[in-house]
Amino acid sequence: MGRYGDIDYQRTTKLGFLLSIALFAIGAGAELSAAAMHVSLLAWQDTLFTDMEIVGTLGALLVPLFFGIILPLTE
Repeated sequence: MGRYGDIDYQRTTKLGFLLSIALFAIGAGAELSAAAMHVSLLAWQDTLFTDMEIVGTLGALLVPLFFGIILPLTE
């Protein structure tokens, strides 16, 4: 058993990356859809979709770095 248990780093990295991309796509798609239909979003909705884009982008950059490189090297 490794230092952090039985973590499947390859599967965790792929799943985290795909979830981050999905989060970004949902946030960007919702904002683009609202803009295309000329619908004004409420302030909390606009904030939610913008935060989804930011978290999705950060996740797509940091999940592979953390679970794909750093954690396997510390085993």
